[in-house]
Amino acid sequence: MSSTWIIVAFILGFLIVFQIAKASEYVAILRGEERNRKESNRINGFMLLAFLIVGLFGVWYCNHTLKDKILGEPASDHGVRIDTMLYITLAITFVVFVITQVALFYFAYKYQEKEGQKAYFYPHNNKLELIWTVIPAITLTVLVGFGLYYWFEITGEAPANAQTVEVTGSQFKWEFRYPGADGKLGKRYYKEIDPMKNNPLGQVWADPANQDDIVTSQDLHLVVNKPVKLVIYSKDVIHDVGLPHFRMKMDAVPGTPTTMWFTPKFTTKQMKQKYGDEFVYEISCDQMCGKGHFSMRGTVVVESQAEYDEYMAKQKAQYALANEAAPAATPAAVPTAVPANDTTKPKAAMPTTVQGAAASQKTH
Repeated sequence: MSSTWIIVAFILGFLIVFQIAKASEYVAILRGEERNRKESNRINGFMLLAFLIVGLFGVWYCNHTLKDKILGEPASDHGVRIDTMLYITLAITFVVFVITQVALFYFAYKYQEKEGQKAYFYPHNNKLELIWTVIPAITLTVLVGFGLYYWFEITGEAPANAQTVEVTGSQFKWEFRYPGADGKLGKRYYKEIDPMKNNPLGQVWADPANQDDIVTSQDLHLVVNKPVKLVIYSKDVIHDVGLPHFRMKMDAVPGTPTTMWFTPKFTTKQMKQKYGDEFVYEISCDQMCGKGHFSMRGTVVVESQAEYDEYMAKQKAQYALANEAAPAATPAAVPTAVPANDTTKPKAAMPTTVQGAAASQKTH
């Protein structure tokens, strides 16, 4: 029933707009179409000029108000470079934006229809087209070149002393694996994944390097001023590791591990002192991955080496969790001890039900 009323409302709205347009057309004819057009041109020209002034003020105000209040300063070494590249791009495009927008709206105001003024026909200019094609092409090539340079550095080989952490995404959570004392991550195989057997990542227990690996699904712990290499996996669909405060992101692709590395500059405590106690480093999924995508968020904890070591000392290796010995079953009957000098073979313990049947036969 509600759908019917919505359709009726749309039809009535269309009819009303159509009638208003027709009425405006009749009024224009009565007043004089040429006079009406000139008045509309003056009004539109003035409104375009006002929009230019208000719009440029709005751009400045938004930048001034929100510049450092959304993410704050970059919290990684690569993040500083990414921000620098972004600011250079914004500076170049801002100059082009101001020139083109001022020209667009000012010309619409200045060259509106007037008595005795005729439009100048200027259809083609090879020199002008060459200038506005070659200069942007060179500029964009330089910007893309810097972007590729940073990209290959971020995804390239991490320093030898880098911490290694494995990040695995699945609908809709993050799981983290840290190497143990050997500093190596053990092998994994997707067919070994079995959460019921405490093997959520498919670790191969036959690999000795797996026996001290630590798996958590809570916070991602990193050491300040120490490079970290993230090895990224996905169990199901494409996810994306988003680290906005570090200005980093990388796709998590099923069956294809990806990597990136960076160096955190500030601890979580230092960022809280700068931006308030509510501050948290966030790891989010930046790729639409299903209906629970909005909830796929986690926390990154950046701390000192001592705090990191203390946290790891409290964790238990996943191998130990998956291979904990089950408590021994209580025996049904304990055979009588045989003296040391007794060489006779002890009789097997008779089941309780059989003992009862034998006793019943003796009474009869």
